This record gives sequence, structure tokens and C-alpha cells, in this order.
Amino acid sequence: MQRAVTDRIATAADDRAELIAGLRAERATIAPKHFYDPLGCALYAAICATPEYYPTRTEAAIFAGHAADIVARVGAGRTLVDLGAGDARKAQWWIPRLRPAAYVGVDYAAAELAAALERLDGAFPDLPLSGVVTDFGRGLDLRADLPPGDVAFFYPGSSIGNFAPDDALVLLRSLRAHAAPERRASLLIGVDTHKDARRLVAAYDDALGITAAFNRNVLNNVNALLGTAFDPAAFRHVALYDESLRRIEMHLEAAHEHVVLLDGTPRRFAPGERIHTENSYKYAPQDFARLLRRAGFATATWWTDAAGDFAVFHAA
Repeated sequence: MQRAVTDRIATAADDRAELIAGLRAERATIAPKHFYDPLGCALYAAICATPEYYPTRTEAAIFAGHAADIVARVGAGRTLVDLGAGDARKAQWWIPRLRPAAYVGVDYAAAELAAALERLDGAFPDLPLSGVVTDFGRGLDLRADLPPGDVAFFYPGSSIGNFAPDDALVLLRSLRAHAAPERRASLLIGVDTHKDARRLVAAYDDALGITAAFNRNVLNNVNALLGTAFDPAAFRHVALYDESLRRIEMHLEAAHEHVVLLDGTPRRFAPGERIHTENSYKYAPQDFARLLRRAGFATATWWTDAAGDFAVFHAA
């Protein structure tokens, strides 16, 4: 019962202007949404299978170990809104357990989302399916895209950590705003926890170099989007943990002078100059529970693994 994918992306010109402005800045940046071209999606899936990257398998173990309790709290028969759906395999695990009335996948990567919907259509032919292609970095309003009835937002994988806490608060408030007298809204979300810096850095700089390839590949996508001539091999992958901000940072560091043309204007990257590509904030569970309350959620329950490496929250 697949329905059309709705495209709510800003115009290509706006996206291009934002990307160029980030690269021209004194401290250059590329938004992490640009990681996810087809090769980037495949590399991310490989990262999740590396020994160092504990979040995916730890979250899955929490889901499996507490599934009955989570289902009781989320409730069956709601519309399941899969935020940052990707290949939708995490949501696919939940569909037979939550028995949603409908599924709505939300992602920036249009091709990945379309493929996920096609696969879900084969697995669940009676489930109404739809997709929304959007960048929800400044909040999210899906009220026009949702069927009537209660909604459960699903945001796994600790992707909320890509937002600075104030921006995360904006997104969480926008999710909470979907609740109305005629609609209950809840949130099931994965959160990575603050821990030893060496373990965190290793998770973002695996020994096989898959994360390094993932980070460098963003320059291939920039070349495709802007017509630039970045050489990914000219940049080193850098992952570090800022203890004061409790965040992992990923950068691309120029190994030697590198010059590219951005709309005909040269942009010089000096040796050692970095392009900031991603943050991933880490939270103590009590701190994230406070963030949920500030966003307007009245209740927050969480589950962790025995080591406390990861937390899964349900908020309503």
C-alpha cells in the first residue's frame, strides 16, 4: 500500500547556497546531511558493523531485552513516524510488535528512503506506507502528512546527538507540538551516553578506516552537488572528543595546500586546516530526561544496557 514520497526539501539553489557558505566560512563546515549519497549510506551501514561502533548493537540489545515494556508504553495501532529512516531496518523490526496503523518514513536521502519503502511494501503489503524527504534540522512539522489518530515518533541510533543541545530542544519541541486534543504523540529515541573518551574516539575512527572513508566521501558528494574538484585523498580524517562540550567532532584536515573553485571563486585550504563535518553530543540519561521535560514531554522512561553505554527513552 505504498503511497508517494513527498519532497519538502528547500530549493536546490538554497541547499547549494548553504553548502557554499559553509565551505567559504573561516572555519569551514559541511552539514552531515550531505554524508548520505548512495555510497555514504553503504559506508554508514558498514560502520555500524565494525567492532568499535557499539551504539547500533547495544541499542538493538536494549530493544530486544525490553521489547514488551516498550510496546506497552508506546501502544499498538499508532502511526509510526521513522525519523532519519535510512534503510528502515530498525523500524522494520518494530512493525510486527507495534502493529502500527500506518508508517511514515522521514529522511533527507530520497533514494535511500524510496528503496526502504519498496522493501517494506514487500514485507507488509497491507500497511499504508508513505515518505517525506526533508531536512528537519530546524524542527519538523508533519501535521499535513499524517493520517488521523495517535502518532509514535521513532528516532533511533543516537542521531539526536548530531544537534547541539539548543537545536535538539527545538526539534524535540516540534515533535511534542504534534500532540493535540484529537491526537496523542509520543517519542521512542536512542541516546548515546557520556563515557571514556578513548572508547568514543575509537567508535568514530575504526581500525579498518571505514569511518575515514565515510568522512572523505562527503567531498565526492560535494563535488557532485557543486561541480567542485575536491580531492578526498588530500584530506585526513580526524575524530576527537571535546570533554567540556561532551561531543565527538569529525573533521577533514588538509594534508597539504588544496585549492577549489566555489562558484568561480578560489577557496584555499592551508595544510592542517580543517572542515568540520559532524558533531555527536553525548548525554547522561538524567540530563537527556531534563531536556525532554523542557521540550514539553510530561513523562520520560529510559532503559540502558548493563554497562550504561546507551539509553533508549520513551517520552509522552
